[in-house]
Amino acid sequence: MTRLTVASLNTRGVPLFSSNLRSRYIAIAEAFETSDADVVNLQEVLTYYHLQLLRRSMPSYRASFRPSAAGPAGGLVTFSRHPVTAATYRRFPSPSVSALPRITRLTASLKGVLTTTLPGLAILNAHLSANHDGDWSLTSRYHRLHQAQLTTLAQYVGTVEEPAVLTGDFNIARDSSLYRDFLGNSRLADAFGDDCPPTFHQAYLPPDRSPHCIDFVLLSGPTLTVESTHLEDSYPSDHLGLIVRLLV
Repeated sequence: MTRLTVASLNTRGVPLFSSNLRSRYIAIAEAFETSDADVVNLQEVLTYYHLQLLRRSMPSYRASFRPSAAGPAGGLVTFSRHPVTAATYRRFPSPSVSALPRITRLTASLKGVLTTTLPGLAILNAHLSANHDGDWSLTSRYHRLHQAQLTTLAQYVGTVEEPAVLTGDFNIARDSSLYRDFLGNSRLADAFGDDCPPTFHQAYLPPDRSPHCIDFVLLSGPTLTVESTHLEDSYPSDHLGLIVRLLV
């Protein structure tokens, strides 16, 4: 068996030209470049400027993404130190939900999943629409949108023939029915098992909100074995990084 370390991080790509963007992205990239991560899934890499900042400080990796007008499609980029045989992108549907904020309706059509194929293994990188209410109940105005995105994602995972690692910022709470139903429908296993602390920094939330586990590393296929898991809180982002060491 071969050891493979997979990392996932939402880099908090917005606002585009503030929040010390350049220094943050260089710090994130340098941290991964000196790490033992074989594959790094990043979300919210929204422009080619973002991508270039990362690439310059991650020379040992090859970047996979689907080009779009402004930057990587869906803001998704996968960096790999292993040979890549293919990369594809699939967009999520954008149902018309009038109760949602206008910006959510506009950006929902840009969300999707990036699949990067390594020899004998598929790496999936996803980012779902944000829930600005912090409410994942059945009556939430975001429920229908997330349900549609998760249904599409589960159906797509079912078509992947290779063992797969799916990571990303799902923007759904681990204790929600959305998460439980998705695991059941996709037949994926959570690499962190029943132990997933919050993956969003409390400092970036309103005082009356509590952080949740909303980022995941999910696995399919009997040939993938979890050796260890780790949450890394040192990256300059509003999210924590997820690191999973696998035996493949």
